[in-house]
Order: sequence, then C-alpha cells, then structure tokens
Amino acid sequence: MLAVAPIGPASAAAGASIDGVEMPPVKHAAGLALRLNGIGMRTYSVFRVHIYVAGLYLEQPTNDADAILSSDGAKLLDIHFVHDVNVEQAREAWVEGFEQNCRPPCHLNGPDLLQFLAAVPPFRRGDESTLLFIGRTVQISVNGRTLGTISDGMFTRTILATFIGPYPPSEPFKHGLLGLPN
Repeated sequence: MLAVAPIGPASAAAGASIDGVEMPPVKHAAGLALRLNGIGMRTYSVFRVHIYVAGLYLEQPTNDADAILSSDGAKLLDIHFVHDVNVEQAREAWVEGFEQNCRPPCHLNGPDLLQFLAAVPPFRRGDESTLLFIGRTVQISVNGRTLGTISDGMFTRTILATFIGPYPPSEPFKHGLLGLPN
C-alpha cells in the first residue's frame, strides 16, 4: 500500500514513511544535522512497480529545486530499495537520467562517466544507498560501504538533478522529495 502525506519544511519534523520505509526527521552526516525535506517513491512502468523510497535531507529545507541544486550546503539522499534491480537496469536508469538532465552547456567527462557506471552495483530489496553531497563533492555508499567520491561540480549537480532536476523519474517523485503536494 502506498501511503504518503506531503511533507514540507515545516511538517518534516515528525519524519515520514512510504510503503513501510521510515525516514526519520533528522539524519547526521559530516558532523551536521540534516533535516528531512521530503520523501518519494520511485516507480517503474505503467504498472507502477515500486522500486525504491528516497528521502532528501538538507541543512536548510526548501521546496525550491533550483535552490537545492545550486546550493553548496550539505545534502543527503537516502535511498531504500523495495524491489530488486539488476546491474543493467540500474546503469540504464543512470544513463537515462544523465542524458535528460545534462544538456549543453553541461558536459560530463567520458572517462569519469564510465568509471561511475562501472561502479554501479545491482540492488536487492532491503539495500540502502546514500548520496552525501558536501559542496561540489558527492560520496556514494551502498549498505554503509563507500563506493566512491566524485569531486567534479557539474557531475555532482547532474547526479542530484536526476532526482529533482528538470527531468526527474516522475513529477510525483520529485514533488515528494521537495515536500510538495502531488
């Protein structure tokens, strides 16, 4: 059952849950207390298969995607998989997100992109992936194990844009992460 109430910066104090995945109101990372900005369910296909629940945590919660994308403030995207995703599906989703959200003058370095995609693992139900954005850097972890760090500002921004940029997986998902009603 999909149950989610829109949460904005003022109502995120209690945390939130979707499909049995709980997101606490505050997460601590990089010595900072980050507050839950919003929560969304990533679905796939016309059958709306539930893939993962994501929570976006910010130093200063806001409903403004452009402000979040341009901010050097700390951000944490906490992703909980509720469905298995094989490595090909995961990589294909990233490529599609990058192609849609990195349009000229945006440019991703080819070798960096290939290295990133090669590090993308398959995901199993119950896996947790985190993307910790600090300044122009993102640290990527799966189940508490760091997979790598990217220090290219444009690449880092594009990674976050695949979730809340102009072409997210879906508008309801983006609205959820921004704490907006769907």
